[in-house]
Amino acid sequence: MPARPNLLAVILGGGAGKRLFPLTAQRSKPAVPLGGKYRLVDVPISNCINSDVIRMFVLTQYNSASLNRHIATTYRFSPFADGFVEVLAAEQTPESGEWFQGTADAVRQVLPHIRDWRIDTLLILSGDHLYRMDYRKFLQRHFETNADITVSVIPIPPDSASEFGLLKVDNAGRIVEFREKPKGEALESMVVDTTSFGLSPEEARARPFLASMGIYVFKYDKLEEVLAEDNSRLDFGKEVIPGSLQKLNVQAYLFNGYWEDIGTIAAFYKANLDMTSAIPPFNLFDAAAPLFTRARYLPPSKINNCEIRDSIISEGCIINGAKINRSMIGLRSRIGDGAQIEAAYVMGADYYQSLEDMLGDRDANRPRVGIGEGTFVRRAIIDKNARIGTNVRLLNEAGVDEADGPNGMYYIRDRNIIVPKNGLIPDGTIV
Repeated sequence: MPARPNLLAVILGGGAGKRLFPLTAQRSKPAVPLGGKYRLVDVPISNCINSDVIRMFVLTQYNSASLNRHIATTYRFSPFADGFVEVLAAEQTPESGEWFQGTADAVRQVLPHIRDWRIDTLLILSGDHLYRMDYRKFLQRHFETNADITVSVIPIPPDSASEFGLLKVDNAGRIVEFREKPKGEALESMVVDTTSFGLSPEEARARPFLASMGIYVFKYDKLEEVLAEDNSRLDFGKEVIPGSLQKLNVQAYLFNGYWEDIGTIAAFYKANLDMTSAIPPFNLFDAAAPLFTRARYLPPSKINNCEIRDSIISEGCIINGAKINRSMIGLRSRIGDGAQIEAAYVMGADYYQSLEDMLGDRDANRPRVGIGEGTFVRRAIIDKNARIGTNVRLLNEAGVDEADGPNGMYYIRDRNIIVPKNGLIPDGTIV
């Protein structure tokens, strides 16, 4: 790999994030809270920083205010370095009056901003995946093979293969076939022998498909060419990559670590609760490759007379007499006496209420921010600043798969109860 490639990274923030609704009702997908104190966008940005990639654009177009604020207050590089993290929102220009229509179209529309940096290599990343990768190894593979495009791939099992772009490679690792979310016979035709990538025979039988991770490295001049030749190609996975296989050197880079697409409520919920495991698949405590986020200077959490098992408690919490099991408790959470939290992600709050605010809530017979006394929460996601009253039961004991509560009070997705940001659940409510 060149000592210092002229490199820039673009992080794709995605569209409206409908599969993560209602978590994306008031924020863009990259700004969704993760792991108690982080946001989704912190994952690719941290991977970049840990890989010495310090020039980044984040592309977004929906509800970007909180994302802008997070990035502006978090990622400030030295004035004597050329590092930056900058949000690029969709904009009307003389060339295009449309919003981003797909991953390739998003990059095509921001090329004028990228050209200013006179780069030779562009790293394209997704903003809604949970993984830890050293991009230097990815880039090394790209340069060693003199690739025009390199696609990061991961071996996956048959039960999820139809949800991804699948590919085949030749003996040199060059991609010779690429199909986006194939079904039936087309899916079966994409089976490969993954032992050639170093998997054991048992692992290869369990994961016989190679899936694109939606992560690419491009020679910049080749990127300009493929995006200019056909403006109807809106997506990298569906159109640009398959259309480039015959004329460009498109290589595969195998990643065989933990990787989770957390673009759905079910995947998001599972990924967060998996972090509470004794040996988590994604380790927040990796000192060699830390996950960065905004420094908030909160006090340590105060925990009185509680029973807590297999859980993560973030900073600034006040928890009194609660039972918490296999749960993620976010920043500034307040949990009242006798509350039970099981297999839940409580995102916490953006602020502390003053004594006057809490007295005002009492006088108005309104729950204060947090979880009230005697409340039982199970298999739920409680978004930020939610007000959960006393003796509430959020359990979904009927096992409902999907439902919308009255006036948006709550939602059920994949059997998970979700209380939206700034939501209010009155005392005694049963869901």
